Amino acid sequence: MKAVRFHEYGTPEVLRYEDVEQPVPGVGEVRIRVAATSFNPVEGNIRAGVMQGPIPIRLPHTPGIDIAGTVDALGEDVTGFDIGDRVIGALPLTSTGAAAEYVIAPASILAAAPTSVPLVDVAGLPVVGLTAWQALFDHAKLTTTGQRVLINGAGGVVGGYAVQLAKNAGAYVIATTGPRSSEQAKTAGADEIHGPGIPELSEPVDVVLNFAPIAPEQMAALAAVIRDGGVLVNTTVWMPAASDEARGVRGINLFFRPDGEQLAGLVALLDAGKLHLGVTRRVPLAELAQVHVEVATAPINGKVVFVAPSATLD
Repeated sequence: MKAVRFHEYGTPEVLRYEDVEQPVPGVGEVRIRVAATSFNPVEGNIRAGVMQGPIPIRLPHTPGIDIAGTVDALGEDVTGFDIGDRVIGALPLTSTGAAAEYVIAPASILAAAPTSVPLVDVAGLPVVGLTAWQALFDHAKLTTTGQRVLINGAGGVVGGYAVQLAKNAGAYVIATTGPRSSEQAKTAGADEIHGPGIPELSEPVDVVLNFAPIAPEQMAALAAVIRDGGVLVNTTVWMPAASDEARGVRGINLFFRPDGEQLAGLVALLDAGKLHLGVTRRVPLAELAQVHVEVATAPINGKVVFVAPSATLD
């Protein structure tokens, strides 16, 4: 089969589109015929070798954390899936990725694909959708209607899903975005939209989600707008989340984790029209390296999905 791999860490030029052996599923695993995977910024850092500590991988490595495809073979002790099922998932960060014609995945991280959107496009959902879900519900414990949530970096892909999920949960959502993405935050349902930086608020918030690269003093300022006993969840893992022990404000650093049940919840919202995919651009899998080059010079708007050679686009 064809796959994209890198045999050494480095610039995007280390990525090769080459022939590799087709994998065989083990106990509890599923082989998936890939329709598409997607680009996530962490994959550029993994390729460059700057994440070897927290994300140890084995070389040669195939990128592609997100999966959308069709079940092709079942390992022993797999239940709940049949050959031919359309599925999506997000792989563990250290696993062989889905930038290939076939990939092996633990059955536990998979969910039935939505029926309301093309399979290749939903490849852009798992990692970013799960990151937003886990920030809000696993870590911030968002449960009560009317809670005030400030989302710093709401114009990005993860931020856009976080706005939608928070609004679905009944929160009052305050978004900070750059000028080019304020309309996206408005469409996602934000109640207030502010420019970059720390907004002046009429009252404290219960939750802050930080999805943007910021300076240490800005991180501390975000903690200051949280009410006593509130929480700041941060996804920029190179900078620890700020906290304020005297006021009971907790700072939590979020590392995304695969979760099939949570992904099924996102799919249900998508098919019910309560969650909407962001901007998606389709690129042939063979051109994956070119996207890594592009990202090195300028941020991508929305998600790029890499379409496998045999995928259908319906």
